[in-house]
Amino acid sequence: MPSMIRAITENAEAASFLTWPGDFELDCKDHVEDVHLASGAALEGFAGDGSGGTYFFCGDGGEERPILYADSEGGATLVAIGVQQLLQLLLVAPWWRDCRAFTKEESRKLAAEYHDDMPDLVARRDRAATALGLDLPTEAEALTTLRRVATEAGRDFVLVFTPEGTPYERLIGD
Repeated sequence: MPSMIRAITENAEAASFLTWPGDFELDCKDHVEDVHLASGAALEGFAGDGSGGTYFFCGDGGEERPILYADSEGGATLVAIGVQQLLQLLLVAPWWRDCRAFTKEESRKLAAEYHDDMPDLVARRDRAATALGLDLPTEAEALTTLRRVATEAGRDFVLVFTPEGTPYERLIGD
């Protein structure tokens, strides 16, 4: 399987969309705090966002590994199983961090705000998806997958603030 991370770095339009509105930057992979997984599995920061959040690969392997997102406020959640699933989420619903209730109405309102600010959002998203060779799920499918990953598989991925031994709060609960 070709590297999705390499594809991002090699395509300026895809990288631009992921930077904004996706708020996903490969150059920001260092987390603001010393953290580890409660399970002892490997944790590797590979990207971040503009507010100090970090995307981590969990465990050993390549881009197919589970991906945990930790914000800079002590919250964390498993967001995807593999880079492809993460990119689909970021392309289809870049407002996912603000979509806490996972209702159609909430997502519709957030999407409208993004579309008002960026009328060419769908066209830019579609060009980025094509450049990365990704088929896109619907917004509802992407958010349903996020919720399922966070609440089911995510139970096994507890991020701990190492100096104090305290777990981060779950960003997406049951």
